[in-house]
Amino acid sequence: MQVLHVCSEMFPLLKTGGLADVIGALPAAQIADGVDARVLLPAFPDIRRGVTDAQVVSRRDTFAGHITLLFGHYNGVGIYLIDAPHLYDRPGSPYHDTNLFAYTDNVLRFALLGWVGAEMASGLDPFWRPDVVHAHDWHAGLAPAYLAARGRPAKSVFTVHNLAYQGMFYAHHMNDIQLPWSFFNIHGLEFNGQISFLKAGLYYADHITAVSPTYAREITEPQFAYGMEGLLQQRHREGRLSGVLNGVDEKIWSPETDLLLASRVTPAIRWKIKRKISASYKSQWGLRLTIKCRFLQW
Repeated sequence: MQVLHVCSEMFPLLKTGGLADVIGALPAAQIADGVDARVLLPAFPDIRRGVTDAQVVSRRDTFAGHITLLFGHYNGVGIYLIDAPHLYDRPGSPYHDTNLFAYTDNVLRFALLGWVGAEMASGLDPFWRPDVVHAHDWHAGLAPAYLAARGRPAKSVFTVHNLAYQGMFYAHHMNDIQLPWSFFNIHGLEFNGQISFLKAGLYYADHITAVSPTYAREITEPQFAYGMEGLLQQRHREGRLSGVLNGVDEKIWSPETDLLLASRVTPAIRWKIKRKISASYKSQWGLRLTIKCRFLQW
């Protein structure tokens, strides 16, 4: 199976939140299980510098301007980059400028991400196309919509990492992003009179996942759903919403390599080192070394 993850950040190349951690670990885990998993990212400066072997795959003129599709590798994972300096080569975060104002052309910047994700399923790379396009959070939410407009050349999965961020844009931008106006509908990507990239992902994806079974249940309830409870309850009834608990990347979260611990912990010296770490904590907190303490970790 060939899977394309469509997202805006990837640890350790670029991280603003937990989404990057997932993309930094999940594709590699899938590859270890025999899945041909690759990642599609905007060529933000930090990402572009990190993928040092990127080569040109394709060039296109799009609704968002001219782009070059690159392909390289990072930590054993195949990485596609959307090289569009006029959109992505900027200071600040991926989403806002150095004054914390959202970029005014975010609608184009992230519509393009979804469009390229869908075009990958239609042969944008003539040598590889995904069976499944897996879009993550609102930034990639239009990928399932573009796939639907294309006649669904691949299956799609949309993962909700944080439902609070919905990617809302004025309705007139439908003229700019090359989706049919018929998609601007309550049974589509319209939400409160605007375009919602998040709702596009929720509505058009073949399946929705959340980052845990608990979160998948919570987002069907009004107090956690930010107005999306009706759609999410429907997807739950249809068997198209599930929760998959995020795993732990043992290459990073390991007591054998954790630089924040006073001593590295290995199974052979586990209890001896635990006593040493306990003594270190007591010293930091001004506790007597003879006092008995229990330490909770989370």
